[in-house]
Amino acid sequence: MQREEALELLQKHLHNENLFHHSLAVEAIMQGLAESLGEDVEEFALAGLLHDIDYDITVDDLEKHSLLGAQILEENGLPADVVYAVKVHNERHGLERLSLLDRALYAADPVSGFITAAALVRPDKKLAEVQLKSLKKRFKEKAFARGASREQMASCSELGLELDEFLSIALESCKKIAPQLGL
Repeated sequence: MQREEALELLQKHLHNENLFHHSLAVEAIMQGLAESLGEDVEEFALAGLLHDIDYDITVDDLEKHSLLGAQILEENGLPADVVYAVKVHNERHGLERLSLLDRALYAADPVSGFITAAALVRPDKKLAEVQLKSLKKRFKEKAFARGASREQMASCSELGLELDEFLSIALESCKKIAPQLGL
C-alpha cells in the first residue's frame, strides 16, 4: 500500500486531529528508526502511520484497541508483519513482540506524545528549539507527560539503541515534519 492510500484509509477511520498528528509523528519516528537500523523504511512508516487506525472506535474499550486496527489493516491487504506489529503495540493483549518492527512501534508510540508535550511547554510551542538535553531531563520527571510510558520508551534497548540515541532519532524525525504537526 502506498502512503497516499494509507493516508486515505487513516482519514476514513480516524477523525480526531490530535490523534492524526500523533499518527504522523509516529510515522516519522518509525522512518527515522528504520533508517538508523537499516530496516525497510516504507514498512516501518506504514506501521507507524496506521497503528492507531481504530482508536476513534476503541477509545472506550482499550481491550479491543489494536485488534480491530489489525483487522482493518488485514482486510485492506497490508503485509502480515505490519498487521502483527499494530496488533502487538497494545500490551494489554499479552502478545510477544517478535521483530524489530514490533519493538520499534512499541517504543515509538509513547515517545511522540512525550516530544509533543516538550514542545507545548515551551513559550513558542515549537519543536525547533526542543533539545535532547531537555528531553533527558523531562524523562526523569514522572509528572511530565504522565501518559508517555517511560518503561515503553526505554524498551528501545531491545532495538540495540541507548535511550539518548532513541530520543535523538525521535526528536529529529519529528522536527522534520513539525509544520505538519502544528509545532
